[in-house]
Amino acid sequence: MRLPSSIFVSVSLFTAETTAALYLSSTYRSAGDQIWQGLTLLFTLVPSVLVQLTLTFIHRDLSRDRPLILLLHILQLGPIVRCLEAFCIYGSVGRVEEPYVSITRKKQMPRGGQSEEVERQVGQAEGKLFTHRAAFARTSVIQAFLGSAPQLTLQLYICVLQQGVSIGRGTLMVISLLSIVYGALRCNILAIKIKYDDYEVDVRPMAYLCIFLWRSFEIATRVVVLVLFSSVLQLWVLPVVLLNFLVFFLYPWILFWQSHSPFPENIEKTLTRVGTTIVLCLLTFLYAGINMFCWSAVQVKLNDPDLINKSQNWYRMAVYYMLRFVENASLLLLWYIYKTDFYKFICAPLLVLQLLVAYAIGIFFMLVFYQFCHPCRRLFSSSMTQGLWNCSSLLCLMCTSSSPQRRPMGKSVLEPPSPSMHKERADDGTHDTASDTTEDMPNDTTYDMLNDTVCDTPNEMASNIGDGINGDISQSVSCTAKSITNV
Repeated sequence: MRLPSSIFVSVSLFTAETTAALYLSSTYRSAGDQIWQGLTLLFTLVPSVLVQLTLTFIHRDLSRDRPLILLLHILQLGPIVRCLEAFCIYGSVGRVEEPYVSITRKKQMPRGGQSEEVERQVGQAEGKLFTHRAAFARTSVIQAFLGSAPQLTLQLYICVLQQGVSIGRGTLMVISLLSIVYGALRCNILAIKIKYDDYEVDVRPMAYLCIFLWRSFEIATRVVVLVLFSSVLQLWVLPVVLLNFLVFFLYPWILFWQSHSPFPENIEKTLTRVGTTIVLCLLTFLYAGINMFCWSAVQVKLNDPDLINKSQNWYRMAVYYMLRFVENASLLLLWYIYKTDFYKFICAPLLVLQLLVAYAIGIFFMLVFYQFCHPCRRLFSSSMTQGLWNCSSLLCLMCTSSSPQRRPMGKSVLEPPSPSMHKERADDGTHDTASDTTEDMPNDTTYDMLNDTVCDTPNEMASNIGDGINGDISQSVSCTAKSITNV
C-alpha cells in the first residue's frame, strides 16, 4: 500500500496558503488598504468553504452520525482532520485483520497486442484510503483554480501598482503558483484514471516532470499576460474575463441541450432536482475556472453517466491552444500600444517575445508528455502528432474551400451557364453526367489526354514554350506592319 503523500502535499499547500493570506490581509489592514484586504480574504475563504463542502459531500458525513467532524468542517479544519485520519488508517494496516476483502479486476497495459486481466484483493483500509485520495485530488483542483489562481493574479496586480514586492506578498505568490500547478497536475492524473478506469495505470516520474513543466509555463504566462493587460486597460479586462468565463461555463450546457438527453438523476440518490442542478452548476463553474488559466484535462459531458468525456479529442485541444495563443498575443499587443511610463525601464518587445516563447515552451512539454510519457499512450486510437496534423489539414482545407475561384472577366458570379456553353462543352469532347457530384471527377480519358500533352523531356518542353513565344511575337509583328501600311 502506497504512502498517502498526495494527501499530505494537498493539506500542506492548503494550510500554507491560508496562513500566508491571513498574514498578508493583516498587513493590508495595518496599511489601511481595505479593498486589498477584502479581496485577499475573499479569495481565501470562498475556496476554503468549497473544499469543506466537497469533503463532506464525498465522505457523505451528512447521512452519518459524526457531529465532531461536521463541527471541524465548519471551523475550516476539515482537511487537517481528514489528513490525520488517512495517516491513522495507513498506520493500522497489517495490525488488525480485515473482516472482509473485495476483489477488483484491472487490465494491464497491452504488450504485443494482448492485455492481461489481473485480480487483486482490496481490504477495507485500502478502500478508505482510496476514497481519501480521490477526495483530496478533487479539493486540490478546487483550491487551485477557484482560490490560488485569482489570488496570484490579484497579488501580482498589486505588485505592479505599488511597484514593489514585499516578503509576505512574494511568499503568498510563490505558494499560490505551486498550488495552481499542483492542482493542474492532479487534474491531469485524475482525468487519466477516470478515462482508463479499467486499466492499471502507473504514472512514472518523467510524466510528472513533463506535466509540471507544461503547466508551470502555461499558467505563469497566462497570469502575467492578464496582469499586464489589466494594468493599462482596467475597464476592458472585465469584459475579457467574463467572455472567457461565460463561453466555457455555457459550452457543456449547450452540448447537453443539443444531445436531447434526459436530465441526469444518478449523481446522488439523496439529492433533489434542485440540488442536482446546483451540483452541475458548480461543476461547470469549476470547469470554466480551469479553462480560464489552462487547458482542462477533464472535459465535462453532462449527458454521460460519469459527467466526464472519456474520449481523447485532439481537435478540441488544438483549437483551444491556437485560440489561446492568439488571445495572449492580442492582449500583449494592446498592452504594448497603451503601456504607460511605468514600463519605460522595461524592454517591451523583449518581454512580449519572452512571454510568447514561454507559452510555446509549455505547449512543447505538453506534446512531449502525450507523445512519449503518457502512461496510456498505447491505447490511443491515433497519436498526438497525427491528430494535430489532421487538424491542421482540416483548417487548410477550410481556408482553401472558402477562397474565391477565378472566373472569366465579364461574367457574373450568379449568372447561370448559357446553352451555348453546354454546346461548346459537348463539341469539345467533354461528357455531361446526370449527377452533379461526378461532373468534375477525372476519368481514364482525361488522364490519357493529359498524358498525351505532357512533354517527355525538359528539352521538348522548352522547345514548345519557345515555339509558342516565337509564334506570338511573329503574329504581333505582322499585325503591327499591316496597321502601319494601312495608315
